[in-house]
Amino acid sequence: MTLDRLEDLDPEEGAVETAELVVTDDVLVKTFALGPDAELSAHEHADSTNVFHVLRGTVTVIQGDDEEAVDAPGVVLHERGVVHGARNDTDEVAVFTASLCPLPS
Repeated sequence: MTLDRLEDLDPEEGAVETAELVVTDDVLVKTFALGPDAELSAHEHADSTNVFHVLRGTVTVIQGDDEEAVDAPGVVLHERGVVHGARNDTDEVAVFTASLCPLPS
């Protein structure tokens, strides 16, 4: 999927659409489109760094016990082992990529 196709992502309220952009032996880049009131549940990657790139809209990023609304364009680093997630608290679709490196073994 090329970045110009991100505009094709149009999840309904409460829904999440995903697509893999890059998959190699040590890197994963995945797109997440969050409909209004949708959430990517908090989780962690013990052995991988995860970077969110907010491309469209506003994403409420959860990191540990903290939450922050991040507008596009925005970048958020999640160090290894840090619990993180994302939520769309707006009425518009929000789109971000998540880059995971290295891939868990």
